[in-house]
Amino acid sequence: MSDCTLCPRRCHVDRRAGAKGFCRQGLEPAAARAALHFWEEPCLCGSTGSGAVFFSGCSLQCVFCQNHDIALGTGGYAVPLERLVRIFLELQDKGAANINLVTAGHFIPQLCYAIPRARQQGLSIPIVYNSSGYEEVSSLGLLDGLVDIYLPDLKYRSPQLSAQYSHAPDYFEKASAAIGEMFRQVGRPVFAPDSGLMKRGVIVRHLLLPGHVGDSKRILRYLHDTYRNDIYVSIMNQYTPMRYLAQMPQLNQTELSRKVTAEEYERVLDFADQIGIENGYMQEGDAAAESFIPAFDGEGL
Repeated sequence: MSDCTLCPRRCHVDRRAGAKGFCRQGLEPAAARAALHFWEEPCLCGSTGSGAVFFSGCSLQCVFCQNHDIALGTGGYAVPLERLVRIFLELQDKGAANINLVTAGHFIPQLCYAIPRARQQGLSIPIVYNSSGYEEVSSLGLLDGLVDIYLPDLKYRSPQLSAQYSHAPDYFEKASAAIGEMFRQVGRPVFAPDSGLMKRGVIVRHLLLPGHVGDSKRILRYLHDTYRNDIYVSIMNQYTPMRYLAQMPQLNQTELSRKVTAEEYERVLDFADQIGIENGYMQEGDAAAESFIPAFDGEGL
């Protein structure tokens, strides 16, 4: 933390001394919400919900991010480490199917303290690491044995797209290597036979962006060629044109100003079926709505 290289930005700032890099976070963890969450994949939510802790800051900061306010690090509340441990246990007491760490890569050293501490105090449900995919393999190595389920995005194959929308031309290089490390750690999926809840494994999410069916197909091809059906793939149509995009002239006249069409989504789903993806999730109906975004009001902190 005194020379931070936790993420691919490799800012080299001294976060112990209060300096902040790209993620805009210091030494102490910060979060915006800790509550039961019902909008993840069914094998993660079940009937009781996933115990989601939404951390502040992000190493990627996509221009279309649905969690824009907390991704920029401008929202959220300081959470001392012992309080973070108690949050995990409180979510378990509420019936959470798992502890879902949302965008926590810039707090990996703190998680390496909090997770074992919570285990010592009775935490027994799986740990889910919910990530943009833009991670350093060496940092993920610190989580080996602590995380049960990895839930990364694989957003782009094109470096042009990742540079334009996430300021990260190396996104695919870093994210594909990160997913490889995640799979090495947890392996093929394991489910509870009674509930159908995932206990171990990798689910890779891919959000279809309007106008970019071709890039989505390349992502799905890569995942299937690399992992076959040893991982799950979640193909999402919930891209939401956020209101703040209207304040960005370079973007509000592009495809990002509209939702994904039903025809675009069907083309991607048909392609997934054609290449043989069997372990997958799809979204039905209109999932693109700001009403699906939780209130980042400090609940549960």
